[in-house]
Amino acid sequence: MLRYAIFHKYLCRSAFIGVIDERVSLKILVTNDDGIQSEGLLTLARALEKVAEVWVVAPDREQSAISHALSMGRRLRSQKVASLGPRYFTVNGTPTDCVLLGANRIMPERPNLIASGINKGENLGDDITYSGTVSAAIEATILSIPSFAISLTSRKNFDFTEAASFAVRLSRHILKKGLPRNTFLNVNVPCKGRRPCSYKITRMGKRV
Repeated sequence: MLRYAIFHKYLCRSAFIGVIDERVSLKILVTNDDGIQSEGLLTLARALEKVAEVWVVAPDREQSAISHALSMGRRLRSQKVASLGPRYFTVNGTPTDCVLLGANRIMPERPNLIASGINKGENLGDDITYSGTVSAAIEATILSIPSFAISLTSRKNFDFTEAASFAVRLSRHILKKGLPRNTFLNVNVPCKGRRPCSYKITRMGKRV
């Protein structure tokens, strides 16, 4: 039985990016399209603290299905959310805005990895380009920063625990091994309330 359907590859090439010297301080930027108060975002960010220093830059409101939009013609503002932690920020913009501001302005240096999610609902078909969650990972790839988007294949009774656990394993692997240049990973995790036993690299399906 398929437990993880993961790894939609984006313009895959042969060179690798993101191999890290373990002696340096690792930093991960976490974002999403469900907003700063999303349980999926907070669960992911706190889990990844086992791996590296985590910075969260997320929209100040839900931005689902915003795709790869940038905010034009208005001033973007970031605000620290001290109640969540010293490195949690909101932006009055899109997930792509959050990646650009987080990586280039808010963080003292660019992150070693960008993680987007955990999204409520799957991103499996050829309509993934509508997803703000996936588009944030695409923007990271454009910036030559290793990235992945992670989603639950359920839209109710959310349990983010196993998705966050898998994200920890995946992050450690990416930070150690890197990713092929111009590649991001699109991860979809069953929401069954039990621990999946394996993962599988798949091709993207067509939404019907």
